[in-house]
Amino acid sequence: MLALLSRGRRYGYQLRQEFEASTGATWPLNIGQVYTTLSRMERDGLVEPGAADEQGRVVYTITEAGRTELARWFSTPVGQSDRPRDELVIKVAMAVASGEADVRAVIQAQRRATMRALQELNRAKRAEAAGAAQRLVLDSAIFKAEAEQRWLDHCEAVLKENNA
Repeated sequence: MLALLSRGRRYGYQLRQEFEASTGATWPLNIGQVYTTLSRMERDGLVEPGAADEQGRVVYTITEAGRTELARWFSTPVGQSDRPRDELVIKVAMAVASGEADVRAVIQAQRRATMRALQELNRAKRAEAAGAAQRLVLDSAIFKAEAEQRWLDHCEAVLKENNA
């Protein structure tokens, strides 16, 4: 949100729309989450509310502290430990460890779902008159899906190797 506010004053709904437009609506944003985040950033001195516009919407501006935080965020790499747990990796590991699941069926079900997602992403990329930000988001999702397919291939190879 700070990145969007760095381009000028915005109210909450604008921030939501611009975020979703920039990310190709890959991560829908709840409007309540936007206002909760704005409140937290206001508390932390990163943004300040201005006078309401003609429609009664409070517009926010980024502060110098907000610009400093934004610059820090852009310059700090995202560490692997900063990302949420990968549910698929946990599911496959637990399927193997428990002995209660047909691990190959788990992998095949995921492979089909990932292939469908990959096809949808490629269709979206072809259909979108996407700007650079949207294209990069779609490309990232495509690369992750392709990597997931390769990892699923690897899982099957390891399972075959261990059962040989």
